[in-house]
Amino acid sequence: MSAKVPGKVIIVGAGIVGCSLADELTARGWTDVTVLDQGPLFATGGSSSHAPGLVFQTNPSKTMTAFAAYTVQKFAGLDGAFNQVGGLEVATTPERLAELERRHGFASAWGVRGELLSPQECVELWPLLDKDMVLGGFHTPDDGLAKAVRAGEVQAQRAMARGAVFHGNQPVVEILQENGRVVGVRTEHDTFAADVVVSAAGFWGQRIGAMVGMTVPLIPLAHQYVRTSRLSELDDSREAGRPILRHQDRDLYFREHHDRLGIGSYAHRPMPVDLDDLRDDGPMPSMLEFTESDFAEPWQDCRNLLPALGDAKVEEGFNGIFSFTPDGFPLLGESLEVKGFWLAEAVWVTHSAGVARAVAEWIVDGKSTVDVHECDVHRFEDVQLAPDYIAERGCQNFVEVYDILHPLQPMESPRPLRVSPFYERQRELGAVFLEAAGWERPHWFESNAHLAAGIDLPERDAWSARYWSPIAAAEARHTREKVALYDMTPLKRLEVAGTGALDFLQRMTTNNLAKKPGAVTYTLLLDHAGGVRSDLTVARLAKDRFQVGANGNLDLDWLARHLPDDGSVQVRDITAGTCCIGVWGRLARDLVQPLTQEDFSHKGFGYFKAKRAYLRNIPVTAMRLSYVGELGWELYTTADLGQRLWDVLWEAGQEHDVIAAGRSAFNSLRLEKGYRAWGTDMTPEHDPYSAGLGFAVRMDSGDFLGKDALRDAPEQRLACLALDARDHVVLGKEPVYSKEEVVGYVTSAAYGYTIDKPIAYAWLPSALAEPGTRVEIGYFGSRYPATVAEEPLFDPEMSRIRR
Repeated sequence: MSAKVPGKVIIVGAGIVGCSLADELTARGWTDVTVLDQGPLFATGGSSSHAPGLVFQTNPSKTMTAFAAYTVQKFAGLDGAFNQVGGLEVATTPERLAELERRHGFASAWGVRGELLSPQECVELWPLLDKDMVLGGFHTPDDGLAKAVRAGEVQAQRAMARGAVFHGNQPVVEILQENGRVVGVRTEHDTFAADVVVSAAGFWGQRIGAMVGMTVPLIPLAHQYVRTSRLSELDDSREAGRPILRHQDRDLYFREHHDRLGIGSYAHRPMPVDLDDLRDDGPMPSMLEFTESDFAEPWQDCRNLLPALGDAKVEEGFNGIFSFTPDGFPLLGESLEVKGFWLAEAVWVTHSAGVARAVAEWIVDGKSTVDVHECDVHRFEDVQLAPDYIAERGCQNFVEVYDILHPLQPMESPRPLRVSPFYERQRELGAVFLEAAGWERPHWFESNAHLAAGIDLPERDAWSARYWSPIAAAEARHTREKVALYDMTPLKRLEVAGTGALDFLQRMTTNNLAKKPGAVTYTLLLDHAGGVRSDLTVARLAKDRFQVGANGNLDLDWLARHLPDDGSVQVRDITAGTCCIGVWGRLARDLVQPLTQEDFSHKGFGYFKAKRAYLRNIPVTAMRLSYVGELGWELYTTADLGQRLWDVLWEAGQEHDVIAAGRSAFNSLRLEKGYRAWGTDMTPEHDPYSAGLGFAVRMDSGDFLGKDALRDAPEQRLACLALDARDHVVLGKEPVYSKEEVVGYVTSAAYGYTIDKPIAYAWLPSALAEPGTRVEIGYFGSRYPATVAEEPLFDPEMSRIRR
């Protein structure tokens, strides 16, 4: 896609994000940029004005790591804005020491330099440490300390040299709109015309978003920061020389200020801030009065770790306001309802330049070169935009900011929030629920425990054994051998209808959908650069009506943005009003056929076909699909009939030993078949051919979005790895090594209960993605040997699905 014609841009907020964005936009030729702030330039009084300036790259998110890495790279070139002292995370518990090994793993996977240190090596870097407390550490030499106000001002000066204009003391009171587009901004003093308005107002972003009717799901929270009295052990001739020190076991971090220490604490209670209570008559509304009692226990933890603080005092402190979101990620993207209104909110200094680059690319080129789906503001479901949800989850993210979080760990509250019509039946069967997008999703059922008796499974380590049960193995094998019911209700379902529906979907997706009603097609959504935005299952239910199995709200947003203006196509979310049971296994037909007068034979109901039917007296839309690689159907009905559908299938299935099965078994079965999961195995950073999805692209089916950018010569490929040892189970995001060099990273992983070995999918250079190639996977400091395998690992002839 060619770059857009430059327009007038107004950025609301002259903190670190607004200044960075102005620099990135003007560097791309968009020089008609105006930056407005309610405070004085450049210490505007927002979070950037008091930020401690930590820039640390290691993050379990590849995207957030990329943002921080670019911030390090950019700030290192800004005069007087960055001190590259490095970072040191120390462990004082065995659990944290193991976590540092895991962090070293995904840091290596994402390209961040780092080294695990012994206790003595930690003390050599930070002599103030109590050597008897520290069990080890993780050192990242490229991290550092940013002077946020200075970094903002230097970037602003670069932007101004290209034509940008900055105005302080201009509180925004209105976003001007005409015909569903922004046309300008009105402040208390002036009016400014605009084609694009970007809210980079930090914790004030809720107010700016509300001006266009947009919910900005962030909550302002206060975070304690103190400076100690003088320490004789520190050198007052330099501002900082030792690495940023993080004591995450006690939710603390430390940095030098000449001969004093600065200490930040997340160890206190969450302190949400009501914007209406903030004073607006001072220069720093984001710095609240220090609450000494909240720091009493953390201060003792500081002295325990750093005995040199024994005689020191807290010389000054404040409670500084930062933005937190329900899931801990930034809020980026353009409003669907008001064109030209963008968000760049909930961004800390750590990720500021990286986010600014991504948003600038998004505005100018229509796409960021870094995958931003985790940060897209439209990722949230409506229920997750409730004020109480935003507040509760934001506060919980504050509490968990330094916690050791398992990749499967669900939120604890508010739950249950979204439940399928089968929920009560699942509870009766002892379902163990995890959570995703607010949905309760069974991962296994305790009622199947007797099936697990006698199954020979390898011993698991403590990490891979969390949120797992050997019952999952029994459920997976039972699916292969007999039949099981899977709750597929949480998967997003969209209806695309209207006289232009077929042409619209043909233009938006990669496969050929011009088939008779009753056909089901697996297809992809691409962006303009050929990146995989999503994978879809599209059923043509009537001439002008399609049901689309999607991955989430971002698919709805993407399709809605590209609807024709003539009203010939309507897209609506039908998920809440419908439900779905996957009936899969060798005996699936034996269970379903007696319940209906329709022909469910292979000849009468072929693979990737759909038809309306009645199961007993329940109307269903049946689709012959299988994400687990077995005979069966996805059975859809309305939510009011869901429990009845479950009961009919359950009762009829008793003679076939039917069970309910969960997501843990499901994930194992789908990996045995090589089925990809969007957002995990592939993202917009990947094209269909590299992801092994070229079969879903029909280059001869006419024009579709992203077609011109496709090239069938990938430099990287998603490869299937079979691990050598049965007890070497990995979970995802681990580095992959070839001859001591990190060459890729794991996406999905599971134990294959049918093939009886661990499976991992990983992105590798194409030359190493050939079957038979030997590699190693890094896991908590160990190297697990594996071999690139031909895929799928199970039933390559597809005989079990097509019987």
